[in-house]
Amino acid sequence: MEKEKKIWLDGKFVPWEKAQVHVLTHTLHYGLGIFEGIRCYLCSGGRSAIFRLPEHVERLFGGAHAMEIEIPFSQEEIREVCCRVLKVNGMKEGYIRPLVFIGDGVMGVHPKDNPVRLTIAAWKWGAYLGDEGLKKGIRVKVSSYTRHHVNVMMTKTKTCGNYVNSILAKREVTRDGYDEALMLDTAGYVSEASGENIFLVKKGRIKTPPLTSILPGITRDSVLTIARDLGVEVVEERFTRDELYLADEAFFSGTAAEITPIREVDHRRVGLGRPGPLTKKIQSLFFKAVRGEADRYRNWLTFLK
Repeated sequence: MEKEKKIWLDGKFVPWEKAQVHVLTHTLHYGLGIFEGIRCYLCSGGRSAIFRLPEHVERLFGGAHAMEIEIPFSQEEIREVCCRVLKVNGMKEGYIRPLVFIGDGVMGVHPKDNPVRLTIAAWKWGAYLGDEGLKKGIRVKVSSYTRHHVNVMMTKTKTCGNYVNSILAKREVTRDGYDEALMLDTAGYVSEASGENIFLVKKGRIKTPPLTSILPGITRDSVLTIARDLGVEVVEERFTRDELYLADEAFFSGTAAEITPIREVDHRRVGLGRPGPLTKKIQSLFFKAVRGEADRYRNWLTFLK
């Protein structure tokens, strides 16, 4: 990671190296915290815009509410800081990471009255699954680790501790030479990847798992909107991994991964083993949208002043 100049921490900007916490910070030990991943793109005409900023901040606050954390700032304040952190660091593009966490005080599982803290950092981050992956597709393996059940964790929140599940799955499959892990739910249906939502295409129709037990991805929602605007039928329902093996096309969506095609799952070639026409069409329109080249989706952009 390339270090930037400053990070916002608890209401003020501090030098990158001084954005530190105590080793007894509660979230560090027990994982109760909420984060977001947000992207800012350099648009046509030279202006910069954050993609779907209000939706990301709303999800941050929703996740905190579900996890019984009271954020000591307003949504408006957090949106403003997300813009400022880019300007303070002189960044035209970047990845923004808000993190709500429980500070030090008492130890033990119950955080009691430990302070709720908030930091927002930004850094340069290219294609999460690689530029080559965006162009040619990636290799995916179904992990032996099952995705969280709705009565085990809050599956609709970006809770810090949830991602231990993702780390284990990602390590497992990359050790075997794959690019990304795909996880099934507790009933054995395809759920999501370590950090992405999944779509398949069969006979011109798109299918994606319903929101019952997966993270409501903001990029996922963008894909659904784009697909429907293109006149493509979209179905939100559970499907099995062998249905994925038999798909004509498949792709992941996510803020970090953007729209990444899948060319192989569990040694089975997906379709022709390369990004399919509908995947490429959606990917192309998505990148036009985030760069301000699609007027229809201009309301998704928050331009920096």
